[in-house]
Amino acid sequence: QVEVVDSGGGLVQAGGSLRLSCAASGRTFSRYAMAWFRQAPGKEREFVVTMSGDGSRTYYTGSVKGRFIISRDNAENTAYLQMNSLKPEDTAVYYCAAKTATYSSSSIYLKSIDYDAWGQGTQVTVSS
Repeated sequence: QVEVVDSGGGLVQAGGSLRLSCAASGRTFSRYAMAWFRQAPGKEREFVVTMSGDGSRTYYTGSVKGRFIISRDNAENTAYLQMNSLKPEDTAVYYCAAKTATYSSSSIYLKSIDYDAWGQGTQVTVSS
């Protein structure tokens, strides 16, 4: 059973930055597709960004494109989400997810149902 631990959330003013971290267990991290989802109060969980196991492919939801950057360090079994130019509408609980059984190390996945290991979530609050 792969475990995922996400961290790094906090309170930040609009226009500020935060960096989220996501540590995953397992010996084949470089094959895991990693993703970030978020859930705002009263709303459904939504996809934010995904990255393939080898880091060659990414996909961002439109509202964060150009502001958020996903990265990973396969030697450290860790993925990151750098969030810049934060807006109040980015306020949400952010969840890191791993898809451990992928078609290939360059595959990406956009649906939450595709992911089999989830972090506990980390709160990001952006004040106006």
